Amino acid sequence: MSDARGPAAPDWYPDPFGRHEQRYYDGERWTEHVASHGRQSTDPPAGVANVPTVGRSADKIRADVSKAVGGVAAGAGGGTIFTEPVLVVNQKAKLIEVNNEYAIFDQHGTQVGAVRQVGQNMAKKVLRVVSSLDQFMTHKLQIVDMSGTPLLALTRPAKVFKSKIVVEDGEGREVGAIVQENMVGKIHFGLHAQGRKVGAIKAENWRAWNFSITDDTGTEVARITKTWEGLAKTLFTTADNFVVHIHRPLEEPLRSLVVASALGVDTALKQDSRGFN
Repeated sequence: MSDARGPAAPDWYPDPFGRHEQRYYDGERWTEHVASHGRQSTDPPAGVANVPTVGRSADKIRADVSKAVGGVAAGAGGGTIFTEPVLVVNQKAKLIEVNNEYAIFDQHGTQVGAVRQVGQNMAKKVLRVVSSLDQFMTHKLQIVDMSGTPLLALTRPAKVFKSKIVVEDGEGREVGAIVQENMVGKIHFGLHAQGRKVGAIKAENWRAWNFSITDDTGTEVARITKTWEGLAKTLFTTADNFVVHIHRPLEEPLRSLVVASALGVDTALKQDSRGFN
């Protein structure tokens, strides 16, 4: 959606430039009309779409994959976030996190996508620097391909206790939700779509570093494994890095919810002292 093709029908869509939540497409071109957090404004449709990158060697990525999948061959992928059996998600290392940014690699170290935070105003960025009130704020992320085209959009409304992530497709249609189901013990989430529970994410330890993702029958279809980045980086930066191993091709909406889970769980637990911090 970041190029001249655009979507088919006039409507509001995720901003392909990554500066706002939505931008209006008039049927022929992207317009200057944008919206974030329910407020409309104008911003010319110019510039290059933001695609976050992370400096990380292919050897390091392959080592993380080997450790996470236990040396089991993952099979060939199709080159997209929806067709690769292994996704390696690396957060951009920062001393202070103002924007959540991740790069997504395949098992061989080729970047296939990214995650960018959208819709933040300056006041919110300042508050993130001077306080730890992130959990009480609404966070909105876009998962994009390497051209910057939105593939999925994630919204985590402001929370007090339990988190919920609303997942939309690249054209802003709701796919489902990732819903935190407990606060005590090993954290788990339900994957909900079309009025029913289609799967679950279950932490395998109290610190919620590794997760099993199951379908509606309880069969594991994917795993999320956090990778160790070394003491200095872990203590002094915000970076989280993890491997997502998808065991078999999945149908929608479970496929999109599993891909979204790789980012949704991290965002949902970011302020939880037991979580991925």
